Amino acid sequence: MPPPPADLDAVIAAARAGRFEPVHVLLGAERFLVERAIGLLRAATLGDGPPGFNDDVFHGGAALSGQRVVAAAKTLPMMARARFVLVRDVDKLPASEQQLLAEYVAAPVDSACLVLVAEKLNGATRLAKAAKKAGAIVEALPLKGAALTRFAKDESAARGHAITPRAAEALVESVGDDLAAVDDALERLSLYVGAGAKIDVGAVEACVTRVAADSIWDLVDAVAMRDEKRALAAAGSLLDAREEPLRILSMLARQLRIVARMRDALRAGRQGRDAALEAGAPPFKARELTQAVGRFTAWHLAFAFDTLADADLALKGSKRPGELVLEEAVLALCAARPRARERVQRTLRTYR
Repeated sequence: MPPPPADLDAVIAAARAGRFEPVHVLLGAERFLVERAIGLLRAATLGDGPPGFNDDVFHGGAALSGQRVVAAAKTLPMMARARFVLVRDVDKLPASEQQLLAEYVAAPVDSACLVLVAEKLNGATRLAKAAKKAGAIVEALPLKGAALTRFAKDESAARGHAITPRAAEALVESVGDDLAAVDDALERLSLYVGAGAKIDVGAVEACVTRVAADSIWDLVDAVAMRDEKRALAAAGSLLDAREEPLRILSMLARQLRIVARMRDALRAGRQGRDAALEAGAPPFKARELTQAVGRFTAWHLAFAFDTLADADLALKGSKRPGELVLEEAVLALCAARPRARERVQRTLRTYR
């Protein structure tokens, strides 16, 4: 009988205490929690060892060899308790290379922590079956409703602050379900109220400034209309409002996910307000969302998410100005042509 699936909260708590398993397979769309788990697992694995000697990061794709990943995991650590090996987008590895990882997952070494990351992993693959049998799969699903409010309360408590229920609700209402935005807002609130002070509704109203939803929707609409000038202007206005390129990218991705869910809801026969609610949007956005769905084909949405993922990695992994990476991504989204896609994604990947 396979062990029960791991719980992401338990993985994070164990990593904070310095514990880790030989293999973790992190799946799901909630990237903030996935990245938190990765960071804590890396710290738990490497401990006080010298940086750079025991840390390997790979990106899935046709060019990556599964044997190379396995060899990195089996290399003995140097002046550290274990090696840390991370493979992003493991689902993009060819089946033959995934098979090599599946064999390793079935019999891993104790001197390494192998972390495999993907939004989804085909359950019929040998890698997925081996990971499930090992109890290594961890789901990172988007937080909604009460779970999102609990996240705000827990993050506030971790900073040494009690937050009133109404303040937690107001915070979530202000920034939405983007956990990175909630975390950023709580950091600002912590500095605003002072060490150990309670966070109330007044503090949220005074400190948390919501980026106007209209600004993001203007960017989404400009992309849908392939209007480069307007899209760049919308992105520029957000930058002028001191929003970080990574956060703008995250908000854009969130809005496009809503469009994708609205598309699915409409295709399933939902209409108007009901479709908007199912997509995770306010009912009054129903007409605007329906119009957006008419402008985004399934190919355009897939292209957009792929391009945004490349830009996200470029922002996190290169020294190029974030504004330039954001501009390239916006231009690629507006062009939305295969050649443009290949050219810009090649550029973004070059500077990861």
